[in-house]
Amino acid sequence: MSTSPSPAAMLLRRLRRLSWGSTAVQLFILTVVTFGLLAPLACHRLLHSYFYLRHWHLNQMSQEYLQQSLKEGEAALHYFEELPSANGSVPIVWQATPRPWLVITIVTVDRQPGFHYVLQVVSQFHRLLQQCGPQCEGHQLFLCNVERSVSHFDAKLLSKYVPVANRYEGTEDDYGDDPSTNSFEKEKQDYVYCLESSLQTYNPDYVLMVEDDAIPEEQIFPVLEHLLRARLSEPHLRDALYLKLYHPERLQHYINPEPMRILEWVGVGMVLGPLLTWIYMRFASRPGFSWPVMLFFSLYSMGLVELVGRHYFLELRRLSPSLYSVVPASQCCTPAMLFPAPAARRTLTYLSQVYCHQGFGKDMALYSLLRAKGERAYVVEPNLVKHIGLFSSLRYNFHPSLL
Repeated sequence: MSTSPSPAAMLLRRLRRLSWGSTAVQLFILTVVTFGLLAPLACHRLLHSYFYLRHWHLNQMSQEYLQQSLKEGEAALHYFEELPSANGSVPIVWQATPRPWLVITIVTVDRQPGFHYVLQVVSQFHRLLQQCGPQCEGHQLFLCNVERSVSHFDAKLLSKYVPVANRYEGTEDDYGDDPSTNSFEKEKQDYVYCLESSLQTYNPDYVLMVEDDAIPEEQIFPVLEHLLRARLSEPHLRDALYLKLYHPERLQHYINPEPMRILEWVGVGMVLGPLLTWIYMRFASRPGFSWPVMLFFSLYSMGLVELVGRHYFLELRRLSPSLYSVVPASQCCTPAMLFPAPAARRTLTYLSQVYCHQGFGKDMALYSLLRAKGERAYVVEPNLVKHIGLFSSLRYNFHPSLL
């Protein structure tokens, strides 16, 4: 009487049948080589990749970044020292009518000396406005200085070229600020002051609030033109409270509590899965079409995009303004925020009703108001500004780091 083979014997028999030419072995080897060798070798210096070797590279990259930022700060300082002064009337702004279409308000405090963050930001805006030319007529640069002391050298220098509002200059503060106010509430009050000053001074259609360590990307004005003229005229976007132009790269992965990204992630697999399957079938001389192979390549491509870093694949959208996406906003952060004028006035009212403190900054306050007030807000992807500041205006940071 014969006995049936044991499960271990059956598994061994099946493994013996596998050959180097079998589909399962080839796909297994592809997975091991991709995720165990090629991707780690190619991506170990990519800051926002899961393959990034933090302990090997972070300190050195942070120091190199700081040195480069110092050089760019010096270059920005020389840029304005060599620019002819005309008491705010040099062509650093273009204004076709007394009422600008877009006011770019840069909120500044006296940060770490030597880096000249605000000079870097304003010089880049100036250069991009010059390149933009007549298309950017009606764009107004506006500096809002919220430094309590009078030692903000960069703001004084910029006052020769850009209109400046000084919150603490020579008058009593009308916003209830006092030295005992915590830094998070002061930051919110400063933001309210600058947003309100922008509306009262220029009465624009839009206000772009930019923090003084957020440098605009090269494509910012063509993309804003497309978004404001075309995309934001769509019914579901028209009445948005604000449009964020920046979200931290470290929070742009697919595995995040934002459902829209999961749909995008699945879409990546649905597009790349069949494509990679077709390529594999063609090069491996396999007949027909295999659903299991397509499922493998869908999961393979989804895993690769996530582990390499969604941030880097978003950069492909910079090929055209129409490729930028507008998706529901999350709570962090506020380096660059675009407000339509009616929404800006609502925002002033809303922010006057909340009190900020540690753990509840102005970004969280703005986000919490969306549900409380039945408002909507969106974020542009990829980012339209780069956050260059490693020194926070809210917290002391003795060991600045890129992460």
